[in-house]
Amino acid sequence: MDRQIQKKFWNTQRIAMIGGGTLLVALLIWQFAFADKRTKLNVEKEKITISTVTQGDFDEFIVVTGVVLPLKTIRLDAIVGGYVKEKVVDGGNMVKQGQVILKLENQNLKLNFLQSETEASRLVNDLQNTRQRLKVEKFTIRQTLNDLDFQIDQTKDIYDRNKKLNADKVIAESDYLKSKRDYEKLIKQREITLESQRYQEENAEMQIKQLEGTLERTQRNVQLWRETLENLVVKAPVAGLLSSIDVEVGSNISQGQNIGQIDDLNGFKMRVDIDEHYISRIFAGLGGSFEFNGKDFGLEITKIYPEVRSGRFQVDMVFAKIPEGIKRGQSSPIRLELGKATKAVLIPVGGFFSDTGGNWVYVVDKSGKKASKRKITLGRKNPEYFEVLEGLQVGEQVITSSYENFGDNEVLEF
Repeated sequence: MDRQIQKKFWNTQRIAMIGGGTLLVALLIWQFAFADKRTKLNVEKEKITISTVTQGDFDEFIVVTGVVLPLKTIRLDAIVGGYVKEKVVDGGNMVKQGQVILKLENQNLKLNFLQSETEASRLVNDLQNTRQRLKVEKFTIRQTLNDLDFQIDQTKDIYDRNKKLNADKVIAESDYLKSKRDYEKLIKQREITLESQRYQEENAEMQIKQLEGTLERTQRNVQLWRETLENLVVKAPVAGLLSSIDVEVGSNISQGQNIGQIDDLNGFKMRVDIDEHYISRIFAGLGGSFEFNGKDFGLEITKIYPEVRSGRFQVDMVFAKIPEGIKRGQSSPIRLELGKATKAVLIPVGGFFSDTGGNWVYVVDKSGKKASKRKITLGRKNPEYFEVLEGLQVGEQVITSSYENFGDNEVLEF
């Protein structure tokens, strides 16, 4: 008699199925709960730049370009206009103070000078004639007064004698009254003559003062015209290099026109172009340095030109010590200090900033096999380093080369 064999529940097939299902569920749970879902990209480590975050002195400076210029440049502007009669010195030559550079010709100026000189001569003659006339009038009046005094004396004698005779009833009263009227008339005439003399003298003195004033102004005018004529000869105001002279013989020059310049070679300065972004931080006294013939030389800003052209403005910097052998027109990079050095967390400047704006970077993990995105905050910048304010620790490694080919991937694997 056959015996029925009872099947076992936990057979090999069932165990295998349950185990496989459990493993699949666990895999799915791990995948959804714990797996790294970030987008990844494989990169070649040799083609990127990895820099270490450090701590050190942050020097806030910018690198600008300066051009060597003479410490003083004197513009030659035409004080008067005219045509160039003779060009004595060409550009590029050294000149001494007072040396003739150009000779100009202007016939109108010469004519005005002659007319002014003629007017001054006429006024001199008028002044002399007026003074001579005053002297003649004084002599004439003195002679008139002398004759009057003589007549008054004679008339007074007759008047006094007739007065006595009239009192004694010797002569007619009409004769007495006539002598009295003759005497009083001469006295009155003398007073009028004296008054006329005072008026003539005052009038003559007033005319003389007016003529003297007019003559003085005319003589000053003559002197001005003479000096103007002298300005037709253009002379070097200082000794130096006549670096340019932009005129030729026969050309016409207007008053105030620039005809050249003289460079004072007793000193030099640097003319520096700076980005307008820094205009609020630039001030007189700010220092800098540059290298020349293997040595560092100090500079200091002395003048700021606030006008902005093409996004840049200019400053003048003078040397603490003028480098030997430096020449006009040479250019050199200058390290311009914007502030004192301070301790800071630093990362080197690199192409990453143009792609991220300094808001995040790829930070290499401790294994050195991958790098992940991390938000950071950067502060100041100089040509070598960025100042790190948040997000990075000293000793961490950061990819500082360009991120252009990394797309939006969050993890880079090496």
